[in-house]
Amino acid sequence: MGGSLRGYRSRDRHWTRSTSKGVRFLRFALLTAIAALTVAPDNAAAQQAARTITIVVPFTPGTGPDILARVLGDEIQQRWSQPVVIENKPGASGNIGTQVVARSAPDGHTLLLTTSPFTQNVSLFKSVPYDPVADFAPIVRLTDAFMALAVHPSVPATSAQEFVAFLKARPGQVNYASPGRGTPHHLSMELFRLATGTDVKHVPYRGSAPAVQDLVGGHVTAMFIPVHVGLPLAKDNQIRLLGVANQTRVSVAPDVQTLPEQGIMGVEVDFWLGMLAPAGTAPETVARYNSVLNDILRSPDIATKLSTQGFVPVGGTASGFAELIARDLAKWRNAVKDAGITPE
Repeated sequence: MGGSLRGYRSRDRHWTRSTSKGVRFLRFALLTAIAALTVAPDNAAAQQAARTITIVVPFTPGTGPDILARVLGDEIQQRWSQPVVIENKPGASGNIGTQVVARSAPDGHTLLLTTSPFTQNVSLFKSVPYDPVADFAPIVRLTDAFMALAVHPSVPATSAQEFVAFLKARPGQVNYASPGRGTPHHLSMELFRLATGTDVKHVPYRGSAPAVQDLVGGHVTAMFIPVHVGLPLAKDNQIRLLGVANQTRVSVAPDVQTLPEQGIMGVEVDFWLGMLAPAGTAPETVARYNSVLNDILRSPDIATKLSTQGFVPVGGTASGFAELIARDLAKWRNAVKDAGITPE
């Protein structure tokens, strides 16, 4: 009995030790699993945050949207420690790049930085490969810019009214350039033609650079051009600025009169630039971008940098930008109809 009892006690101690080890192992395994579950979401978030942000610009490099995208992209990259790349996808007055973003995953990693053709093209083309309302989540109106009437220095006109007289003496003989149908450059001149009763010929180019190059070279006579693009060329006497298409003068070109000052009304063109995401992007993602972009636009250094390029920082809410898009769609529908432009 004694021997048997000692044997049972020995086995019991062995079982106790084994059980204790098993419990400790199970406890360790359970704690490891809990830790894994706790850490995994953080790791996933970190991996998500580390993904590259792509800002698609549906216009050529060196244009206003491209310049603005690079300024803002650098700032986001610094603030979020997240890589940002700019992809230029020009063509069809911005339709090609815009379509790319419309079809992208709404995960916050593909954005569109665009301008007024986003809403204008709907009225200028029989069909566009995106719906400006249904396919996008507006983030923020970034800046405003301004258009100016420019001519080659060989034109004997130093004011917009003198240019009107020049055109009326040569009906249908003077040509003007634009980066393509539906761009603010094109619509500005069409509104100018309508307001002044003049007859000018449209020469559309594939992008701003070749259009501006041919204006400087004298291959075309005139062009509506963004102030930030035209000002340095005017200072070098490569072109002449005759008037700004705005109600008030532009701070970076205070000596250039507005068209209304010269008696030419109805050519004011809202040339906004804004950021959008694909439809379905989470509201919190839109809010995060809206917050950082507003913060960047409020920075004195950025405001100075943008003003030297002819941009006026705006900012605001995502809903405010959505309202602007809705107003613009109606505005340009009426303007295109009034100008007698037939959708292609």
